[in-house]
Amino acid sequence: MSSNKQNPDNRRAFMRKSLIAGAAACLPIRSLVARDKWQPALDYRLDLQVPTRFFDGKQCWVHPRAGLIPHRAEVIMTLSTLELEGSDVFKGMYRMKSPDRGATWTQPERSVGLGPRMETIDDVERPVVASDFWPKWHPKTGVLLGTGHTIVYTPDWKVTHPRPRHTAYAVFDTEKGLWNTWKKLEMPEGDRFKNAGAGCVQRLDLPDGSLLLPIYFSPPGDNSRVAVCRCDFDGQQVTFREMGNTLSVADDTRGLHEPSLTYFAGRYLLSLRNDLQGYVTSSEDGMHYAPIRPWRFDDGSDLGNYNTQQHWVRHSEGLHLVYTRRGAGNDHVFRHRAPLFMARVDPERLVVLRDTERILVPERGARLGNFGVTEISPSETWVTVAEWMQPKGVEKYGSDGSVYVARIHWNQPNTLFDSRDVPV
Repeated sequence: MSSNKQNPDNRRAFMRKSLIAGAAACLPIRSLVARDKWQPALDYRLDLQVPTRFFDGKQCWVHPRAGLIPHRAEVIMTLSTLELEGSDVFKGMYRMKSPDRGATWTQPERSVGLGPRMETIDDVERPVVASDFWPKWHPKTGVLLGTGHTIVYTPDWKVTHPRPRHTAYAVFDTEKGLWNTWKKLEMPEGDRFKNAGAGCVQRLDLPDGSLLLPIYFSPPGDNSRVAVCRCDFDGQQVTFREMGNTLSVADDTRGLHEPSLTYFAGRYLLSLRNDLQGYVTSSEDGMHYAPIRPWRFDDGSDLGNYNTQQHWVRHSEGLHLVYTRRGAGNDHVFRHRAPLFMARVDPERLVVLRDTERILVPERGARLGNFGVTEISPSETWVTVAEWMQPKGVEKYGSDGSVYVARIHWNQPNTLFDSRDVPV
């Protein structure tokens, strides 16, 4: 016969479980990373800064990317002018400086060392520029090293086709506050690398000072391929050493371009641009990569990024991707290159977590697809981008040639800051 009275031991156990459940409901959300202690989930606050703007109907700023000089707390930003009449016509590179990690900025000044120069190509004097530049601190040598690629123009400043391309690089002279004259990376002999460059790519610096530099190149008669090069760097000169496996797509597009490399959770991850969709792949050694696969959301749907770059934002507690995509009420934007989104990446499945997507820079008609990422401190990461004022008329949606610094303020320290990209 059952009793209406509850067993005292059972009642105490029930009360204990109820108290634990109630207390848990009041605790902050915990990180998805397995730990032995309570820890808030990785989150961030966004602060949008506009240090400069330029649009006069004929030119605007493009390609703003920042490099930190850690011991001085200085940030050097490089940016180029774009001639709006024409395609990819960059006639000069400029620099801005913040002596206090973004609190104040100098006005843009022309960088003579990064400027155009004349070269004789096919018996014709042609202007050649260093472009698509990305400055980044090199810890081993203690210098700011920028990498990009060259663009060769006709004498009247039209892009040549097929375009010869080289990887361009330059070192910032900290004492003089100037960029040294840009150089070309010497590649192995042969036609395969006559159109090879590292424009708009994220590189990795290894503990021994060598670089993992992704490049894209177009062998004669083929569309563009991607591979990662290992290069030496002595503080002044970059020297090619070896190249990993070649990644390609067998379709009618222009191929693969603007690869971006990161290292997270013990793997090297590479994101790539393609005319039809963005791709991603991974590697165990940084040189040899698995077959590429399209970027997707975690629900299996297509990310919607195409024909523009994607870059990584890395934090010790989570990896993010910055990108543009279709389907954001942005059909009026050239190639859907605005707004600029950021979302968390599942590093195992290599998918973007849709519920974490946020807008970093809003859409105002102009494209935002050419941007950079800079780690500024353990608590702050920047994404820098300019309103690219093409095609004509984008200003009617509100754009004015603003250069944005999207300052990501983390809610917990990024322990990967100020260390080598890849641990020893």
